[in-house]
Amino acid sequence: MRICLLSYRSYQYSGGQGVYLRYLSNALRDLGHEVDIVSGPPYPVIDEGVNLVRLPSLDLYQLDLWQRLFINPVKLNTYPNFLEWIGTATGYFSEPLTFGMRAFKYLAENRTKYDVIHDNQTLSYGIIDIQNMGYPLVETIHHPVTIDRDMAIQTARSIKDKLAYRRWFSFVDMQIKVARQLSHIITVSQMAKQHISESFKIPESRLSVVYNGIDTEIFSPSEAVQRLDNNVLMVMSRDSAVKGLRFLLEALAHLRPNYDLGLTVVGTTIGDGKTEKLIEKLCLADRVKFINQIDTQELVKLYRTATLVAVPSSYEGFGLPAAEAMACGAPVISTTAGALPEVVGDAGILIPPADSTALAEAIAELMDNPAKRRQYSILGRKRIVEQFNWKNAAGRTVDVYLDAMQKKHVAGTNS
Repeated sequence: MRICLLSYRSYQYSGGQGVYLRYLSNALRDLGHEVDIVSGPPYPVIDEGVNLVRLPSLDLYQLDLWQRLFINPVKLNTYPNFLEWIGTATGYFSEPLTFGMRAFKYLAENRTKYDVIHDNQTLSYGIIDIQNMGYPLVETIHHPVTIDRDMAIQTARSIKDKLAYRRWFSFVDMQIKVARQLSHIITVSQMAKQHISESFKIPESRLSVVYNGIDTEIFSPSEAVQRLDNNVLMVMSRDSAVKGLRFLLEALAHLRPNYDLGLTVVGTTIGDGKTEKLIEKLCLADRVKFINQIDTQELVKLYRTATLVAVPSSYEGFGLPAAEAMACGAPVISTTAGALPEVVGDAGILIPPADSTALAEAIAELMDNPAKRRQYSILGRKRIVEQFNWKNAAGRTVDVYLDAMQKKHVAGTNS
């Protein structure tokens, strides 16, 4: 089968969509399929046997504010480029819209090349145009971004910020309209399936649950690596309200009089200074370290050396960092938000979301009980190896492809 995976941006570090693309494409390749990833920047890491087709954009979020506003006019030489610039300059997130235009153009020029198109949560009007060209089309929605939008607006501290979030998240309206026109949607957990159905008003019959896998050879414990005594690790793709970093910081401040804990955060702050101000307010500046854009081996080392891993999210469609940590034998404390209970099960401590007191108590419980940490380390690794692997994920994904191809063929025969 000739498979085209589309992704408007493919952040390659933990929690990013590039991780999903890399491992899914490898697993599909191992099943004997030909796979192209068609992506805008940042581009994913790819492995031998998988082809990457780069669709360049202006990639404006890699620039500072003034560079975004005063871009070289020569670069505005196409309609998608102009829309990307004018949207970003006026506070809209225009990347999904413009990537869809570029992907449609690419596929229009390569009409006979692919048997199935699999879009990774672009959900732009261009995706419908691709479907209307006659391609069997499958969509992955990791979780409904309506949740991120509503939480960002709810936690905004001023009317100005609320309005800015509403403008930035306006692309969600497009995603809902597009999703309602798609017949084959993959999502990554039962909870995400329920929430997508409710938020997007889509019948659950159109949604197939395919759990993400973990590469348990790479993400694995190591007897040669010693765990640190007082280090909490949190891994996030970005510091948004839904990730719950604030509650972890508050928990650490509560524990500081009795525990000499440090926090390592893999990811970056949102850039508005609020997290930095909270860290200063809680007197944690000497206890918190941020690390950005590390490779997989460095990330595995952090999982292997962490005393415990905290996942304080207020929502997760799957919860990849929790699964990666468990695969590496790290004891995990997670909230009960979204799909996290489906991933963690009884192999970690589950607490209510947005509850810094409960989080502090759970951290103290594990810090005071090394035997319990070892128990969760064993249980977590066992659960991930048995239930979450990419071979199974790829096989179930192919089943969805085949159904989409068969129904497209029937529809074409009857028309």
